[in-house]
Amino acid sequence: MQIHNKVLGGALLVAGTTIGAGVLGLPLVTGLAGLWPSICLLLIYWCYMTFTAFLMLEVNLCIGGNINLITMAKHTLGKAGEIVSWVVYLFLLYSLTTAYLAVGGPVLVDFVYATTKVALPSWAGSLPLLFIFGFFVYEGTKYVDFVNRIFMFGLIIAYGAMVFLLVPHIDRSYFHYADWNNPLLAVSLVATSFGFHIIIPTLTTYMHHNTQKLVKALLIGTFIPVVVYVIWEIVTLGVIPISGENGLLEGYKQDINTARLLSRIMGDSWVALAAQFFSFFAIITSFLGVTLSLSDFLADGLRVKKTHLGRMILFTLTFLPPLVIILTYPRVFLTALEFAGAFGVVILLGLLPALMAWSARYRKKMKAPFTTPGGKIALLAAIIFSLAVMGIEIGNKTGYIEWIILKG
Repeated sequence: MQIHNKVLGGALLVAGTTIGAGVLGLPLVTGLAGLWPSICLLLIYWCYMTFTAFLMLEVNLCIGGNINLITMAKHTLGKAGEIVSWVVYLFLLYSLTTAYLAVGGPVLVDFVYATTKVALPSWAGSLPLLFIFGFFVYEGTKYVDFVNRIFMFGLIIAYGAMVFLLVPHIDRSYFHYADWNNPLLAVSLVATSFGFHIIIPTLTTYMHHNTQKLVKALLIGTFIPVVVYVIWEIVTLGVIPISGENGLLEGYKQDINTARLLSRIMGDSWVALAAQFFSFFAIITSFLGVTLSLSDFLADGLRVKKTHLGRMILFTLTFLPPLVIILTYPRVFLTALEFAGAFGVVILLGLLPALMAWSARYRKKMKAPFTTPGGKIALLAAIIFSLAVMGIEIGNKTGYIEWIILKG
C-alpha cells in the first residue's frame, strides 16, 4: 500500500496523540489480570475506540466545511449536544494540557540533565514546553506535523531500546498467570489510552476532506498504538512477577512505577534512562496533538478566523488558562482529571460520536461520503458499551470493584 506524505503525517499525529507517557504504567494495572486478559482488554477497547473514531470522521465529513466538534454536535444533537460538547471538551482538554505542563516540565528538566548534566529548577521545564512547542501549534497543523514526526521517531527509538533491553530477561512461565476479574481495575487507564478522536476534525481540514487518505491515516495511526501497547505488555509482564517484593501487586499497592520495578529486577539503569527518553517524547507528541485540537476546537466554537490576530487569540485561549492553573492551583485540575478523566473520554469520544452518527443517519437523513460499517446494531452496541464502561468506572472510583477483587 502506497502511503502519501500527508497520510503518514496524519497517522503519526493520531499515534502521537494516543501514546502518552502513561503507557509505561499500563502493565502495573493491567498486569494484575495476567498477560492474556490484559491483551484481550486492550484489543476490545481498541476496536471500540477505533469504531467510534470512524463515526466521528463520518459525521465530520457528513456536515462538511472546516468544522470541529461544536458544529458537529449542534447540527446533529441540537443545543443540548452543543452544551455538553463545550463543557466536557473544555474540561477534558484544559485538564490534559495542565497535566502535560505540570508533568512535562519536570520530565523536560530530567531530560536536559540526562543529556547535558545541567541541573535546572523543576519549574523551568513548563515555560519552554509551552512557548517552544506552543509556537508550532500557533503556526498550525503543517508545522505540528513536521515536529511531531521528529519526536515520534525519537519515541520509537526509545521504545525499541526498552524492548531490546527487556527481551533477554523474559520468563515465559509468568505468562501462565490469568485472573479474568482483574481487568475491571484497568478500565480507567485503558479508557484514556486510545483517546485520539480530538485530532480528527483537524486532520479532515488538513487533508482537504479526502476520504481515502483520512481512512488510511486513521487505520495506520490507530494500529501503531495497539502494537506498542501489546508488545510492552508482553515484555514487561514477562519480566515482572505478579507477587513478591518487586512484583506487580506490591507495585500497585505502593504506586511504584513500572520503570523503577524493572530497574530493581534487572539492576540496570539503562532501562530507566530509556524510559526517561520515552516519557519525554511521548509527552511532547501528546501535548502537540491535544493543544492543536483544543486550538481548532476554540476556533470553531468561537468563530475565530485563522488570521495573525486570530491565531494570537487562539494561542492565548489555549495556553493561558492551563498556565494560570499551573502557577496557582495545579492540583485542582489534576485531581479532577484523575477522578473524572475516564468519564470525559467515554462521553466525548465514545458516547457522543455514536449519538451524533445515529442522529445524522436516522433522524436528519444526512448523506456522508463515508459510512462506518455496522448499521444500527453496531451503533447500539457502542452506546451500551459506553454506558457499561461508565458504570465500571463508578465502581472503580467508589472502590467497590477493587474491594471485591482484592478480597477474593
